Amino acid sequence: MTRAWDELAADVFDVVPPGLLMLILLTFAALAGALWYWWPLWVPRRLPRFRRRRTEKATKAEPVITAAEPEPVAPAPDLSLADRLAAEGRYAEAVRQRLRVTLGELVAARLVPPQPGWTAAELAAMASGQRPAVSAPLGAATDLFSQIWYGDRPADRSHDEHMRVLTDRVRAAL
Repeated sequence: MTRAWDELAADVFDVVPPGLLMLILLTFAALAGALWYWWPLWVPRRLPRFRRRRTEKATKAEPVITAAEPEPVAPAPDLSLADRLAAEGRYAEAVRQRLRVTLGELVAARLVPPQPGWTAAELAAMASGQRPAVSAPLGAATDLFSQIWYGDRPADRSHDEHMRVLTDRVRAAL
């Protein structure tokens, strides 16, 4: 194998001088490097997909909500679940459920839009801007919730009672 390689190299060097061959190899290497570097600019990131055409039967008509129609509002969670959780000694979950119910009532009162993914503090700030009377109890309720759930503070009966008082104050302000 090495003899064949040596003979091939000798035949190439007989036709092309070594300096010119080195220049050709360096040029190809530079072109390959440039192609490697700028490849994403030349090739589209996604190849086009050929999609089947939908037939009229397969498409569903989406419901259209006009300005005259009210937006659908999800029903607020039930407070009896929070009472059951507190009776079982699951106070952290009871505190969370009481805040969920209160935030659901804020959505039902149209103080905040039904927007999934918002934190309790963001919803409390928005509701406080709409109705300042809920600012203090709602802010304290979200602080208590955050201390328990995000601060890993153990909850007990007093926390549940305090959350009950705060959410009742928010309900009274609505």
